[in-house]
Amino acid sequence: MLIRLGYEIAIECQQSMPVISLLDVHPDRQRDITRQTKVLTSPYAPSSVYRDSFGNQGRRFMAPAGGLRILYDGLVQDSGLPEPVNTLAGETAVENLPPEVITFLLGSRYCETDHMSDLAWRLFGHVPAGWARVQAIVDYVHERLSFGYGYARSTRTAAQAHEERVGVCRDFAHLAITLCRCMNIPARYVNGYMGDIGVEPNPSPMDFNAWFEAFLDGKWYTFDARHNQPRIGRVVVARGRDATDVPLLHSFGAHKLTTFKVWTYEQENHPATPPIHGTDRTLSTPLIA
Repeated sequence: MLIRLGYEIAIECQQSMPVISLLDVHPDRQRDITRQTKVLTSPYAPSSVYRDSFGNQGRRFMAPAGGLRILYDGLVQDSGLPEPVNTLAGETAVENLPPEVITFLLGSRYCETDHMSDLAWRLFGHVPAGWARVQAIVDYVHERLSFGYGYARSTRTAAQAHEERVGVCRDFAHLAITLCRCMNIPARYVNGYMGDIGVEPNPSPMDFNAWFEAFLDGKWYTFDARHNQPRIGRVVVARGRDATDVPLLHSFGAHKLTTFKVWTYEQENHPATPPIHGTDRTLSTPLIA
């Protein structure tokens, strides 16, 4: 299966400032890219690629005064299979965890384990350890929170989401991650592309999605507390402790977001180029035939 994916993001800023992005397809999936554009900018702004401490591929720009538009479009080969389910996967004792996994047991900016540990043990202490416990956490979060784009708030923590009972996909992920960590199950935050492949189309505009991975039996497994079902065609962009570590776009100065478009779909079912319009010829022409 070929998945078409990309984005167009624009910001306005009063003065020139450094910007970093975590928008590149994750290095784990780079080999699956069959065709892509360069990361295009308008006006032109050179970028440099770096690898962060979590293994993500980031980019550094200098946004000029007035603003910057960034655009990318590509094709990724995918198996077309839902992510695996292994109900027999067990937990790894903390003392046996690989050193690089331990950080995903600790509290972080949006995942305040110290506030939620007692609740987690009351709710899930009786559930069999391993896959069943993680799935019980996912089920709980899925039922506890109501999803809506109007509920988005960049400062909402896992504990606040639990109390308010609303959120967007990042809040679902943060709450599930926090409850897993409270139960001594390493969990990490993931964002990336996920289109409506194999499910009923969602009429809402496409967006980057957030989910999480739990470490069971020496392997990271994908879980999604918002959708609560295996999905086809996830393409990871970045992983970290929580959303703090993986900003899609971060400017070192004030900016205003003026354009945010994301597309991800099975190419065979949508052969046409998405309508992309720009202020110069470079960005207004079709990107992939």
